[in-house]
Amino acid sequence: MAEAADIQGASPAPARRRWLRRAAVLLAGTPVFAALAASPAPPAQAADAGTVEVQLSTVAPAAPVKGDTLTISGTVVNTGHETITGAHVGLRVGPALGDRASIDEAAERVGFRAGTDPGEVDQAYSAKIASLPSKASQPFTLSIPVDKLELGKEGVYQLGVSLSGETESRSYEQVLGIKRTFLPWQPDPAAKRSQLTYLWPLVSTTRLTAETGSDEVQTPVFLDDSLADELRTGGRLERMVSLGKELPITWVIDPDLLYTVDAMTKGYRYRTPDGKIVQGKNKAVAEQWLNSLESAVQSKKIVALPFADPDIASLAHQGKDVSGTLGQLRPATDKAKQAVETVLHVTPSTDFSWPVDGAIDPSIVNVATSAGAHHVLARSDSLQETGALGYTPSAARPIGAGTTAVVADADLSTAFEGDMLNAGNSTLAVQRFLAHSLALNLQKTDNQRSFVVTPQRMPTASQAQSMADALRALQAGRWTQPADLDAAAAAKPDTGVNTQVPGAGQYPEALRKTELPVAAFEKIRTTQNTLDHFKVILTSPDRVEIPFGNTTNREMSTSWRGRPQDAGYYRNQVQEYLIGLTEKVKVVPKSDATLSGHSATIPVSVQNSLVQDVHNLVLRVKSANPTRLMFGDGGEAEQQVTVQGGHSQTVKFTANATASGPVEVTAQLFTKDGVPYGKERRFTVEATEITPTVMLVIAGGVLLLVLAGIKMYASRKRVAARAAAAEESTQPSDGTPDTGPQSTSPSGAGETVDR
Repeated sequence: MAEAADIQGASPAPARRRWLRRAAVLLAGTPVFAALAASPAPPAQAADAGTVEVQLSTVAPAAPVKGDTLTISGTVVNTGHETITGAHVGLRVGPALGDRASIDEAAERVGFRAGTDPGEVDQAYSAKIASLPSKASQPFTLSIPVDKLELGKEGVYQLGVSLSGETESRSYEQVLGIKRTFLPWQPDPAAKRSQLTYLWPLVSTTRLTAETGSDEVQTPVFLDDSLADELRTGGRLERMVSLGKELPITWVIDPDLLYTVDAMTKGYRYRTPDGKIVQGKNKAVAEQWLNSLESAVQSKKIVALPFADPDIASLAHQGKDVSGTLGQLRPATDKAKQAVETVLHVTPSTDFSWPVDGAIDPSIVNVATSAGAHHVLARSDSLQETGALGYTPSAARPIGAGTTAVVADADLSTAFEGDMLNAGNSTLAVQRFLAHSLALNLQKTDNQRSFVVTPQRMPTASQAQSMADALRALQAGRWTQPADLDAAAAAKPDTGVNTQVPGAGQYPEALRKTELPVAAFEKIRTTQNTLDHFKVILTSPDRVEIPFGNTTNREMSTSWRGRPQDAGYYRNQVQEYLIGLTEKVKVVPKSDATLSGHSATIPVSVQNSLVQDVHNLVLRVKSANPTRLMFGDGGEAEQQVTVQGGHSQTVKFTANATASGPVEVTAQLFTKDGVPYGKERRFTVEATEITPTVMLVIAGGVLLLVLAGIKMYASRKRVAARAAAAEESTQPSDGTPDTGPQSTSPSGAGETVDR
């Protein structure tokens, strides 16, 4: 009775299968059954042998209309061990897919499924392949009028390209390989068209160091010269600019990239792999790129990220409790606007914050808005819908405190990740992107909705090309129309949309593992403290404050994600270079000295090897034993110091010895706030006490010298008088000079000398 019920019920297939199994048991081992088992299965039951890989390189037009001819080209590769004969490449068009989930399911399906995959379109439009040896490949092209596809109403249709043929072991036609893609079909402009905002990011990795030349123009030093490769023709950033110029996009720019390229145009140096610093030679490349970018962004919407694109999530999760860290965001935002206006001569919006991959939680939102931004770029795989609406809502979601989450569509935003150098991957990605965008517009709602796409921050040149191909296919405007980011943020939110920011526990663990650690922010704080301490002694503090302030922002950059070793090296290099600068102002090491006498001066020199003058310094000397050696009225003395750039200054301190013996003296620089600056220098002064007895002996000696001098003077006066009297007695009476011979006696000579 149960078996009869199964046979007569609504699902007879299981009953038939049970009957066949019982029959197989009865016939097992008989010659008839063995012969049946050995016979080949009929073609209708053939499954995909998986011996052919079908690759699609072009689908054109990507979104056809009535009257078009659809052309599909590609390559078939025989991955099996047998030669395929009597083969052909055919096209299979399935029914319209009902929703976006069906698109994703079809995209992930592999292998041919008889009964599920549709039959071929008229074989008159197939491509014949007489023979395909093992491991061989052969290109193909299919061309078919769209009218022959018998497409129905608007929608997304599954498109399959298959190779059917025979092999030596299977001498009947079978499907040996298939590749699926999608054909978006919107023959006429839709009654309502979705607004689509596509962000076009100009972001790169950190290249500039804090190091500058010692000349007045402060020639910048780069980590390497790799940025030039991205800027020159065919490079990643060059392609982003040349492609974006003709597309309906919103530019999203890291101002540090502009600042860095602009620095290249003024002359730059870079560090080679062996540590040498050499002159850069790509000034012209940088100039050309900046000129092209300035032309491309005219009349376009520009969003400036905070300077150096700080990692908002890392700040929120790892850095917010490190003092001074969050205070860097506001200056980074202010510098962003100034940089874009200075370099590109346009005014950007600074009202948007973009956490990595659009993943948010309450702490990320709080940090993102702390610098004044009112919009946070999130993604739909983070701020997810509950499904109550039955359709995908517009991007704008009010999340409280005057903040709007602009939620990008995850499928559209991640469509062009991966290897887009492969033409097949690029073609499939473009068709899938178009399929999702059409499916969004066809969802059942009367509201005109606004969708946002936030692609990866640093697309490769090939990824940018694929993105551009998809946007060009949409420019016919049959189901979307372009809108800028401001319009998307200002769009009216859907009623009933989810506005609840996900909790911290929902933040993706994979992203959390790549965040900057707490130790990174502590190192940044140490560098900042060193800078604050250093700049107070400088007469031109902006010469270090500007480059190191920018470098502090760069140390927090999102570009360090997944590169912990490079990030750590960069932070260490910044700190070491800054310490090296501070050590250019120092007390010169001094040799030991001897102090003979009760009082004397001790010279101490301060050296300034910087280009600029230093001031606001105090040099303080201190005796380790004030009872033996004193400075002033106590054990220490100080004097203010100002030293010109590239010079040294010697400061003299009066010291008083009260007892004999060695005394250690410390010389230390201090800032005007009393904070020690640089290393202290120690030297020994050998003090010699002067007793009263010694003083009497010295006084007696001086007195004897004076008396001896007086006696010598009196003696000279008497000799001179006698000589004068002798001359008068030898003169003639008439006054005529004596012309006789002069005396040459030894006594006369001696008198002459004495005189």
